[in-house]
Amino acid sequence: MVACLFALGFWVRSSITPAEAVNDLWILFAVYWLVSALKRKKTKQRESILQRLVYIAPIFIAVFLLYNPRTDFGFLGIYFVPRTLEVQWIGVAVMVVGLAIAVWARVHLGTNWSGVVTLKEGHELIRTGPYRNIRHPIYTGILIGFLGSAIVNGQVRGLIAMAVVWLSFFIKARREEKFLTQEFGPKFEEHRQDTGMFFPKIS
Repeated sequence: MVACLFALGFWVRSSITPAEAVNDLWILFAVYWLVSALKRKKTKQRESILQRLVYIAPIFIAVFLLYNPRTDFGFLGIYFVPRTLEVQWIGVAVMVVGLAIAVWARVHLGTNWSGVVTLKEGHELIRTGPYRNIRHPIYTGILIGFLGSAIVNGQVRGLIAMAVVWLSFFIKARREEKFLTQEFGPKFEEHRQDTGMFFPKIS
């Protein structure tokens, strides 16, 4: 879906730059996320606001690092990839793949999804699609999306931003797994043993 929307946008704006493509992709992704969030199950247990801030704050730091030109100084401004259009478009392609994975996972999660750590009424343990091998594939997809953005940006600050996002997702994923263990017990433990947190488990 994301790839199709990107192709449409590229056709409409034939002179689009890689940086503009990245911005358009994040906007399309955010719109899809907001629309898909309208249909969710009722919440029966939710984390506190303070717990939420622990992983939300790093996201703002990462976005500031990646998109604020004032962070382009010292070693943060060093390029870790060649500054060519070919490399930048590779970054866009990586981002498309990442966001497509996130959308794929979101579709399988369905009405069990929530933007914060919660348990829903009638919560289900999803083990289809990317959830067969990965416990948190939405985060996997978004991380790959940030990697694509970092490649387009080309500077070290992009890699640091991605690392900050990974830390945020790791904190959130650990808390989600506590909730899921509480809800599903041995069933979730079996799922945890068979899968990786963000990438397939290598046995």
